[in-house]
Formats: sequence, structure tokens, C-alpha cells
Amino acid sequence: MDKKDRNLTTSHRFSRLFSRKYRKKYKRSDLCNSKEPSGELEDKYKDEDDCTDDLHDTSSEEESCTSSDMLRVFVGTWNVAGRSPVDSLAVDLDEWLNLKEAADLYVLGFQEIVPLITKTVIGSEDTTEATNWNLLIGQTLNDRHGNPWLTPMVNPMASENYQCDFQERVFVTDAEPDQVIGQPNIQDSSSAYKIIASKKMVGVFLSVWMKSALVKKYCISNVKVSSVACGIMGYLGNKGSVAVSMTIEGTNLCFIAAHLASGEKKGDEGRRNYQVSEIFRRTTFSRMPHDGDRHHPLTILGHDRIFWFGDLNYRLYLEDNLARQLIEEKNWTALQEFDQLKKELEEGGVFEGWKEGNIEFAPTYKYSTFNCNRYSGGFPGKAGEKQRTPAWCDRILWYGEGVKQLSYFRSESKFSDHRPVSALFSTHIELLKLGSPRLILVPSSSIPPMSYCDHTGEMQADVKSPQPH
Repeated sequence: MDKKDRNLTTSHRFSRLFSRKYRKKYKRSDLCNSKEPSGELEDKYKDEDDCTDDLHDTSSEEESCTSSDMLRVFVGTWNVAGRSPVDSLAVDLDEWLNLKEAADLYVLGFQEIVPLITKTVIGSEDTTEATNWNLLIGQTLNDRHGNPWLTPMVNPMASENYQCDFQERVFVTDAEPDQVIGQPNIQDSSSAYKIIASKKMVGVFLSVWMKSALVKKYCISNVKVSSVACGIMGYLGNKGSVAVSMTIEGTNLCFIAAHLASGEKKGDEGRRNYQVSEIFRRTTFSRMPHDGDRHHPLTILGHDRIFWFGDLNYRLYLEDNLARQLIEEKNWTALQEFDQLKKELEEGGVFEGWKEGNIEFAPTYKYSTFNCNRYSGGFPGKAGEKQRTPAWCDRILWYGEGVKQLSYFRSESKFSDHRPVSALFSTHIELLKLGSPRLILVPSSSIPPMSYCDHTGEMQADVKSPQPH
């Protein structure tokens, strides 16, 4: 075994130990099994419907199960190959977002929203493309429901250090004035969906949207972001992750959009596994001075519900011609037996204990060219075309109880050499007790003056509770 392979083996072993350690430390008891020791629940995954009755029984003796709501969460991932969004993509987005079955929360992860070249990787962060994607997403979500879209401020955050508190329409931030994003209280009041969070790191981009009615209904707090760059030299942003943490009522949710190391050569899988362990280790949601005594997870595995998605780049342990034969036969079950990520979901893998829905669609990568339905390479191949064995690079995983996947599919947009993938989930959220305070009082000395942009683009300052325009 050469030095490189020994390092990969060591990193794989480290990631296993790290994952187990933090699951044990942070895993919280299921709401309907709060009497059981947490250790007995660590690797216990039962059907979510088993506790539905208790969750909705407001007369239950278990105070933590007094009341809950069901939330429909849409999670999508798409590697757009460095291409800028165009108006004609509205049709593709409509299909990808499956708007015929509207969700309550849309969580969209993108990879390569800018070309991964030297200028974009080591240069200053440019939010232009992220803003353009947000505008298109907002228009698609709202126009579909007959609501006008007045292009509110949807610029992605450039800072890690911010927090949103939506209780009583209050927005709290430690960011500079021009870094504040998508506050529901300053967007058009007639919009069906409002942006909750948005963050870009080089080509990785995460955008979170919620139904306006639910923004008003629920107590939403502690919206925080954390990004981890683990690409070139282990610290450049051509590969890595962007994570959003948020609390809806009494339930903590975490969403991680990731772009992992590419390649199908020996050793490439080890690099992906190592990056996963680095994302677990380095993703932190720092406490703010105005957090007070409120509990909020500081790490990924401290959350109640976790969704990890993106171009994870795991490939197939299979010769190219055999893989293409199984694809031609649409034998997805046989093909999955050779899937690298499936191995990592099993005991001893970096994603041990995580779940993924059954894959019943063709591999999403790599297509020959844009606007093409043919996989790259193969025999006979075109001159100069990259030889790539097709694989399910674009995936959606989840961790935690109280989550049920309703669908898992790919869309057929030919905009990129990847096909977009999405999953729809239903999950319980624990409602705060009647009479619980919805506004956390914080000493004014610990909060910097708040600023926001109105629709005219003029900066407003020292506003405690801006009203909708």
C-alpha cells in the first residue's frame, strides 16, 4: 500500500469515528420517545408514522408531544455547469420544482453556478449569478400561483455571521448593510413565497424559500449559514459545502448543499469521503450575543432533521460497457449494487445511519453536450469527447426521525451536462406551547443598528420593524 492509499484509509477511518462520535453526542430523542435513553435511540430508525397519533394528541402526558404540524419540504440539487440562467429556463424550473404539488418549503442547492476557473475560485466573491438565480426562482414560484413578483432584494449573503429572527417580524443581523438578504418583512406582501436564506461560495449556492402564510404562522428563528471550502489544497472553494441552519417552532433543521471531489480513478472515492468528514468537522453555527438561553445546534448532527444533497460525485464500481448495458435495460436495481454512495450508507461508511430513497431513474451524469440526451463517451465516441461512465452523481440524503420521503426523481432539463434531481418530504415540526414567547427580548446594546434595502434600492437604517411595501 503506497503512502497516498494509507492516507485515504486513515481519513476514511477518521470520518467513521467522527461521524459516530458526533451522532452519539448530539442525537436527540424522538419527540414521542422522550422517556427512552438517548443511547438506545442512536441507531434506531422506525417508520415515522408510528408516532403520528401521539404527535397530534394534545392531551398526551408527554409535554414534548403536545402538538405538531406536518411540513412539506422540497429539496432539489442541480449542477448547472457554469451556465447563467436565462428566461427560457422558467419551463425547466417549473418541471424541476414540481409545482403541481406545491411544497411549504423549497430548499434548492446548485453547483457550478459559475465556471470553476482560477478567476472565480481565488478571486473575490461575485454574487451576480446567485442573484439572477434567485430572481428566476422567485418569479417561477410566485407566478405559478398567480402572485405578482416585484423583484424584492434577493442578494445572497457574503458573510457567515448573520442570524434572522422572524418572530414578530423582527430581523436581526450582524452583517454589513449591503449583505442583508431576503427579509420576509420587506418583500412584496402579496408574494406566495418569500426567501428565507441565500448563500453562495464560489460555485456552490443554496437558496431557501417558504410559503408566505407559514412565515406569518410559525415562529422561525436562528437562521444561520456556514460554508466549508475543501477543494484545491484542502481550503479553496472549488469544492465544499454551504449549510443553512434554522429553527421552525421547536424543531431544528439543517440543509447542506455540497459539491465533492470528482473523478472515477482509484483514490477519488477516498477524497470524497475525506471531504465529507471535513464538512462534518468544520461546519459550525456560532452562537450570537442575542441568542440568550435559547438552544440552537452548533454542528450539523446536533439538528433534529438534516438534509444533505448536491453533486456528491460518487461513481460506479463497474466497467463502462457493462454500466451502459444495465442502463439500456433500465435495470436500476442491478446498477445500484455497484454504486459507491450506497456502500457509504452502510455500516462503516461515512454516511452510516443516513437514508436515501429508492433510485428509480437513470444516472444523472455525464451527458455529452448541452441540449443532448446522449451520455458522454461510450463506443463509438465522438472525437475529443470525455470518456465518462454514467453515474448517479446528484443525490439527496437525510438523517433524523420524523421524516418521510414522498418522491425522488430526476427532471429532464438539457440545460447542463447533469440532470436536476429533487425529493419531496413530509416532516413533523413540534409547535411551541400556547403562550410561549414569540419575541426574544435582547439588550439593545448587543445588537448593531439594523439596515435593509427597500424596493427603490435606498438604504434604510435603525429600523426596528420595517413594514411591507
